[in-house]
Amino acid sequence: MAMRNLQAQVLESLGAAIASGQHPPGSALPVEGELCTQFGVSRTVIREVIKSLVAKGMLTTGPKVGTRVCDASEWNWFDPQVVAWQAQSGLSKDVLRDLQELRRLIEPAAASLAAQRATPSDLNELLQAYEGMRDAVANDGDYVSHDLRFHQGLLKASHNQMIRQMSRAMGALLLTSFELSSRKPGGPAQSLPLHFAVLQAIQNHDPQAALEASLQQIDVAKNDLDLILLSRRKPPDLSSFSNRLMAAESRRA
Repeated sequence: MAMRNLQAQVLESLGAAIASGQHPPGSALPVEGELCTQFGVSRTVIREVIKSLVAKGMLTTGPKVGTRVCDASEWNWFDPQVVAWQAQSGLSKDVLRDLQELRRLIEPAAASLAAQRATPSDLNELLQAYEGMRDAVANDGDYVSHDLRFHQGLLKASHNQMIRQMSRAMGALLLTSFELSSRKPGGPAQSLPLHFAVLQAIQNHDPQAALEASLQQIDVAKNDLDLILLSRRKPPDLSSFSNRLMAAESRRA
């Protein structure tokens, strides 16, 4: 098997193990030799995997202290792999709360800017995403993917380069949130008018209406998500969803 494939397999296994708590924060990873034996790979593969996990903020290395697991607060939560690994064992309520707060800070401002700056191409992208959501509701289709397309299109339509670059970075977290909120019975159908209000305000070039419509949509989504989380003893298992997320990222790579 090619080294790249081996590296990807070990990265997936070790990253998921860290995210699940098999290696708690502050604990030291086994030494290179032990990891080589455990995974049946060379030291070169293990070293590359460690480098990747350090870049994702999940591990830290240093002389005399070895390789240690970082606290989740240090992880790169804009990295789709990190999100997918954590989704396998259940995203924490703190992470989901932080996402809702980030959305409330960024999206309404992006919607307001989009109402001022959106091009005909931007408007067409938002309209197609909305129509995809509407069709998904009518035909029991893939609502979540069209929902993500709508929100990423909104961020891009702001024509603020900092916000635009966040659309890819936030994608995994947004997709996770939408996957959860769409599980509410009737949730997608109820969210359609809220999305349409945002779309209509942008089409009408009304920044204040776009901001207010976006705020209302996010607050309703937060309430829905809170109800879902309160109905369970722990955050729901998203194992099957994490596989879909990783597959989507592989296609983009």
